[in-house]
Amino acid sequence: MGNFGRTHLALTLGILGFCGEAGLPAQPAANPVKVDGKVLRNAGSVVNDALPGSWLSYGRDQGETRYSTLKQINDSNAKRLGLEWSYAVGAGGGNQEGTPLMWNNTLYGITTWSVVYALDARTGRELWRWDPEVNQAAVRPRICCGIVNRGIALYNGMIIAAINDGRLQALGALTGKPLWEARVAFPQDLYTLTMAPRIAGGKVIIGASGGDKATRGFFAAFDASTGRQAWKFYTVPGNPELPPENDAMKAALKTWGGDFWTKGGGGAVWDGFAYDPEAGLVYVGTGNAEPWVQKFRGAQNVDNLYTCSILAVDLTSGRLKWYFQTTPNDNWDYDSVQQLMLLDLNVKGKTRKVITQASKNGFFWVLDRLTGEFISAAPYVKTTWALGLDAKGRPMVNPAAYYDTDPITLFPTGGGAHNWSPMSYSPTTGYVYIPVFLQPYTYEAQKEFRPGSTGYARSGRDPKRIDSPAIGPPTAEGMRGALQAWDPVNQKLAWRIDGGGGIGGGAVATAGNLVFQVINDGRFRAVTADKGEILYEIQTGRTGMAPPITYEADGKQYVTFQGGLGRPAATVGPNDDNIENPPMMFAFALDGKAALPKPAPVPNRPQPPVAPETEPR
Repeated sequence: MGNFGRTHLALTLGILGFCGEAGLPAQPAANPVKVDGKVLRNAGSVVNDALPGSWLSYGRDQGETRYSTLKQINDSNAKRLGLEWSYAVGAGGGNQEGTPLMWNNTLYGITTWSVVYALDARTGRELWRWDPEVNQAAVRPRICCGIVNRGIALYNGMIIAAINDGRLQALGALTGKPLWEARVAFPQDLYTLTMAPRIAGGKVIIGASGGDKATRGFFAAFDASTGRQAWKFYTVPGNPELPPENDAMKAALKTWGGDFWTKGGGGAVWDGFAYDPEAGLVYVGTGNAEPWVQKFRGAQNVDNLYTCSILAVDLTSGRLKWYFQTTPNDNWDYDSVQQLMLLDLNVKGKTRKVITQASKNGFFWVLDRLTGEFISAAPYVKTTWALGLDAKGRPMVNPAAYYDTDPITLFPTGGGAHNWSPMSYSPTTGYVYIPVFLQPYTYEAQKEFRPGSTGYARSGRDPKRIDSPAIGPPTAEGMRGALQAWDPVNQKLAWRIDGGGGIGGGAVATAGNLVFQVINDGRFRAVTADKGEILYEIQTGRTGMAPPITYEADGKQYVTFQGGLGRPAATVGPNDDNIENPPMMFAFALDGKAALPKPAPVPNRPQPPVAPETEPR
């Protein structure tokens, strides 16, 4: 038959729901709606959405708005929320960052070590589980910035998962059996896969993490039916002695200098993505320049394209259509990989098709998504690294923000005013709900570059605090993290409430005038979308939380999310997976009566602070 024939036979069997062995669960629904490109394209539409109660992709719709039209749970009854069921995700520990998907009354999730599982969305009963059996001992020391996995993709009866060790796998959604496997990158080259794959026009788009190691950033497209690579786009140029891969790389070479390529260059693609099917464009955000400090990259005062940028690439050809760089000549780890959100906004009386981002650097960007034209931007938190923007949207860097010789402290933190923690949008209020971190961070350069490092150092010297001039909304006394409603048209803060942060948890907006928020310290709450009033809040007993979703099964609305940090017992080593406090999947609904799992006693161990270079990416 040949490999090609076997692949397609397996795919056909997976879609039809035939089981290769006895004991597998029956199909949850008799005639599930096939999730093809048309269904994904209309997800989130108030008119054409075939599955309004489902959650079919990472951002719910391909514009990544994380908005749900469900309103059974609303601002009049959210106080009745309670736990409906919980599920022990299993060994793995660590921060849970995966966004689950829901289709056909089945909830699909993924663990930190890329174990994929399927649950009955109504009860939490496990239907199947697939372990890709990552060689953890070999892969762990190669990972850049945390053992995490942000999610999976759903398409034509398949669950598509990015595996930490560089593999891309398609599993039968009904059976959990593998259908195809592709190789995206190798851990031996210091790459890791942590982002959720996305579907765009029958292709799977995936990028590789590793930007704080000596890696060259890239993302690639694979045929969703076969797993064959369609194209690959590097985000920074390679060795200038070799022919550049395309015109984009040829242009980018002019913005680098010295022996930059020997240190990788950076520009990793580990989170932000969106797709506009009408334009045929896929959008990705790129990571920081590597090493962090410009003097170690081989040339100073050059832009280092295409790091810290938003890229628009033609889906068919993989060619760059336009780019916008949010932090030229990055020195502060100000990745631009944060969530990309496609909106249609009324700007000065005209409807504009825009792409938006709340970047790590503290600015909220609004660009024309067809041309890349700068429309507007403003600092959404206190910001001191930049003095403002010029007419084309280029940041005007505060001269005091450079730290080549002396340590400084400035706003926002290197971990990001907003990092990977997902934001959401409500078409009813017109607000974007952003989990933010409001604190500053200390930067200091090594005296001499240490190969394999970011060029960042901590000597213990007292830094100079750059507190002014400051732009953006002032920070309330004592407030470290928050959830804030941002008006993207007028570029101003609507409201802000304490609790949240740029890393961990996230937000979902609904038609019930609610924002469901998960906070990294273990809290889950329901907040009014218009005013920011907290209607419901509960501590789950976990930390290191994943983003929430909301879905409907058998006429009942649920809110679900993974959490959190499974902690080892006192006798267990830090790399052991025997977890007393297993990570959990929680599902909340109106009048839920289930008891929260009790966390086991946690050993009293001092925990080292997390530096930005070790943040999960």
